Amino acid sequence: MNKSELTSKTLVIATSIAFLMLLTRGSHVMTSVALPDASLALLLIGGLYLRKASWFAFFVLLATVIDFGAASIDSLQAFCLTIGYWGMLPTYAVMWIAGLWLSKQTESLNALKFTLASLASTIAAFVISTQTYYLFSGRFPNSGVLETMQYGWNYMPNFTGFTAMYLLGFWVTAKVFPNLSAVFKTA
Repeated sequence: MNKSELTSKTLVIATSIAFLMLLTRGSHVMTSVALPDASLALLLIGGLYLRKASWFAFFVLLATVIDFGAASIDSLQAFCLTIGYWGMLPTYAVMWIAGLWLSKQTESLNALKFTLASLASTIAAFVISTQTYYLFSGRFPNSGVLETMQYGWNYMPNFTGFTAMYLLGFWVTAKVFPNLSAVFKTA
């Protein structure tokens, strides 16, 4: 495979991820129907196919620009933009690293490996994002980790469910169209 093929495949993957992030990023203003946020699933997929830290930095920056852009248009979207927002960096890193780990497996789309990596990283991402928000946002009483663990857990089904839905859809698509997955794997 020559370098231009590799670069064009990488750009197709990166453009697809960026488009889907723009389309689904929570509470955006692009459409009248807000799709559930696919960012966590997209970061895992990015780690799986793009692998480089520079792509991770690009997608973190894109998510941040989307969030702050939405907040500048609709001030209600700024509610989560506190010092606790920086917890999104390790949250996203957990997903990217899971994808990176999968990329190094002989069968990265093996059902058991993919499910375990997806589940473990999504739960870890939930704990990190929830705890950093409740501990550092300044919007809730902060008596330590044990007290803050009681907040936010009602969001876990949506947080993990939507990410699982997107990852399952990706996995099924990759299994139904194995040639497409093989093409992306070489990017």
